[in-house]
Amino acid sequence: MLRYALRRIGGLIPTLLVIVTVSFCIVRLAPGGPFDQEQTLTPAVRANLDHLYGLDQPLATQYAHYLGGLLHGDFGPSLSQRDFTVTELIAQGLPVSVTVGLLAILLALVIGIPAGMVAAIWRNQGADHGLTLFAALAVALPSFVTGPLFALVFGLALHWLPVAGWERGAPRYLVLPVLTLALPVAAYLARLTRASLLEVLGSPWIRSARARGLGGTRVLWRHALRPALLPAVSYLGPALAYVVTGSLVVETVFGLPGTGRYLVQGAIDRDYPLVMGMIVVYGTLLLVFNLIADLLYGWLDPRVRHE
Repeated sequence: MLRYALRRIGGLIPTLLVIVTVSFCIVRLAPGGPFDQEQTLTPAVRANLDHLYGLDQPLATQYAHYLGGLLHGDFGPSLSQRDFTVTELIAQGLPVSVTVGLLAILLALVIGIPAGMVAAIWRNQGADHGLTLFAALAVALPSFVTGPLFALVFGLALHWLPVAGWERGAPRYLVLPVLTLALPVAAYLARLTRASLLEVLGSPWIRSARARGLGGTRVLWRHALRPALLPAVSYLGPALAYVVTGSLVVETVFGLPGTGRYLVQGAIDRDYPLVMGMIVVYGTLLLVFNLIADLLYGWLDPRVRHE
């Protein structure tokens, strides 16, 4: 297991370097510049700004300087919000985004896996049909539809939860955003768990365990559940990608001070360091979470480690 983990960890740095390189080239070669919207700037002042931020240097030189800053943990200054560095902006919004994302994944796991198990155990019964309908609706409705719908019902109609905004230390502001992000992931997990558990329960070794007189509960928990969770664990990587990208919409809908607004506004303003900083942070988080999913998959299925 240790060798398997070291191999997976060793692949993180080259993958992150590829992400940084491709993103740097795409961001810098896109039409427009960070000071194009400031129409009052004279050519001399704009040239001085380009020289100050190193934008007049060759692309390869800019890339080398950026990599040097990354090695020291420096994302550079923000070109649009000049009173802050990119590191300061990320430090302000990242705790909110990470909290919402992790809570959404945990809630999806708590809801999705047990729901899939219930649907598989009571196949073709009322619980199975109800969960199947719920999963279909949750997958079909995007977050920019379910978010305002939840705000309309639980905020404006029932007055149970705040519609938008943020207050540190007040969990009620996180309920609707977390629920909006978690529902589609929970639906996918429920469908994957149901299908996988039904396949495992029909396997020869499960029939052999039942033929030896083992009870249904013992067969489920000790023999069937572990291999049945493999597809759900494999889905954790795409699920985390969905939560990261979906949080951009959810943070806007519910007015959360997360990092999603910085990525969107930075792309609009051509704030190169801010956009690159967000890409590096999001890319690192996705790689780390995918690593955790790979290690969990290797723990559940020893054949992966031996291969």
